[in-house]
Amino acid sequence: MFRFTAHKEAHTIMNYNLNQPSDKSEQKISNLASLRKLISLIGEERRNLVIAFAAIFLNAGLSLLGPYLIGYTIDKYIQTKLYNGVLVFAGILLTLYIVAFIVNYIQMRMMGGIGQRMLYSLRNAVFNKLQELPVDFFNQNKAGDLISRINNDTDKVNQFFSQSLMQFIGSLFTMTGAGIILLFINLPLGLAALTPALIVWIFTKFTSPWIKRKNAESAKSVGNLSAEIQESLANFKVIIAFNRRDYFRRRFEDANKNNYTKSVQAGIANNVYSPVYTLAANIGQLIVLSLGIYLIIKGHFSIGLLISFIAYVSNFYNPLRQMAALWANFQVAMAGWDRISLLLSLESNLNIIEDSNSEDAASYLHFRNVSFKYPNGKEVLHKVSFDLERGKTYAFVGPTGGGKTTTASLIARLYDTTKGTILLDGKDIRSYSPEERTGKIGFILQEPFLFSGTVRDNILYGNSGYKNYSNGQLTEAISDAGLESLLERFDQGLDTKVQTTGDGISLGQKQLIAFMRAVLRKPELLILDEATANIDTVTEQLLDSILKKLPESTTRVIIAHRLNTIENADEIFFVNTGKVIPAGSFDDAINLLLHGKNEN
Repeated sequence: MFRFTAHKEAHTIMNYNLNQPSDKSEQKISNLASLRKLISLIGEERRNLVIAFAAIFLNAGLSLLGPYLIGYTIDKYIQTKLYNGVLVFAGILLTLYIVAFIVNYIQMRMMGGIGQRMLYSLRNAVFNKLQELPVDFFNQNKAGDLISRINNDTDKVNQFFSQSLMQFIGSLFTMTGAGIILLFINLPLGLAALTPALIVWIFTKFTSPWIKRKNAESAKSVGNLSAEIQESLANFKVIIAFNRRDYFRRRFEDANKNNYTKSVQAGIANNVYSPVYTLAANIGQLIVLSLGIYLIIKGHFSIGLLISFIAYVSNFYNPLRQMAALWANFQVAMAGWDRISLLLSLESNLNIIEDSNSEDAASYLHFRNVSFKYPNGKEVLHKVSFDLERGKTYAFVGPTGGGKTTTASLIARLYDTTKGTILLDGKDIRSYSPEERTGKIGFILQEPFLFSGTVRDNILYGNSGYKNYSNGQLTEAISDAGLESLLERFDQGLDTKVQTTGDGISLGQKQLIAFMRAVLRKPELLILDEATANIDTVTEQLLDSILKKLPESTTRVIIAHRLNTIENADEIFFVNTGKVIPAGSFDDAINLLLHGKNEN
């Protein structure tokens, strides 16, 4: 499902939108198949599950033995007034109930532990899958919806598995056993007693898809609500700056109202079974009582046997009533599992291919007839070809939306080309492992992302070579790279606190941390995508001097709007309308840039 097959020259544009899958027919997964796939994730718990199931079967068997002993005691001892036998069987029944209580407690504790371990493994599996997916996936899906799948949907699956599954299986076993005993005791009366259950089964079969669909819609609305909250809170400063709290409230109200409507519909669907199953149980007991009294009058039935029969009818329909609620919980869990399994089934379209050919060319990076388009979008680049040589500085300029950042993203293989090939150091860029590729290419974004922690934590992110360094050793390494003047911009040096909210350090300081992080990796090719947009002119000159100290073999790619940033580039490319063309001199680049802006 959603697999990508790499070809030498042509590539597939993936649809990673979880709410609009490319093949909706593949979403129609039966409950049995879904449950089988879910259970496969907890193969390590097989021994514990066997013990828990054995406990369930033993508990159900003891429960089914009770009505028979009660009926036997009534006929053999109470009606004959042999009260010693009554006391003996009362003791036996008490022992059975105590054993059943202990067994039930054991299986509940075991399933609670299994459920929590399953939740832990499931969330790890989902999060690890997110780590494998490309940037394209995150462009097509909202972070809030992904968070909802990790938190809410996995919790729904866990609640059913740890709390409801054992009750479901126990009720199913008890109900089946009681039904067999009813037919064994008296076939005609047993068939009459079970007739309402047949009607219930038909009703359940036809309504289950509708209930599952309503729960899926409810789960989706929860994800949309989470996405709306996450997006609004992330941009709350903008909302305050423009005094558009009303816009925030209206969007949230719409998402919340939709969630309310879908939740009410799911609640109605989930509770539709209970009254139907209760009515069937009452009708079944009424049938048994009426026909049973008739059989007693005719001399074909004993009072004790009738009492046992009524008890077995209760043992059949009471679990059926419990299964009404449990089946609804099962549909909720399966709706959540469908959302999770759809995510787990995705695979990255950035596959690694085998390429034993290595071209010994002067160019370090070569675009060969490269075309690219985003999913459901127009073509951004069309048959682009250019070369980047070792040790030179290249600038990419052009109007906003012209394709500069897309070109840089293709160089770093954040995306694959739609057509054409990119060669890195003489080999197809798709033949490099992620570790090899990121070791060769450094990327500094316009809006750097930092993790909560310290400056040291963020500098070392993705750079295992320095992870065992002390602060003194790391400071020395920073000085050797000519970055000590950047570190001095932080009051507490490497121990300066960093928060993802941006409090405590400026956007420019974040950019400096990202700069140090990239340069310390000693990449062979360094991409700066508007990396100096949030930095003052003095600091920009400082960064420029640091870039000049990089090894002579380091290739630099600069994307910038500031003209002084590209003035000293060895070659300038103009990017616009799907083309990447040499711009010639600095003055020629300015003319092209101005002409490109006028055209837009």
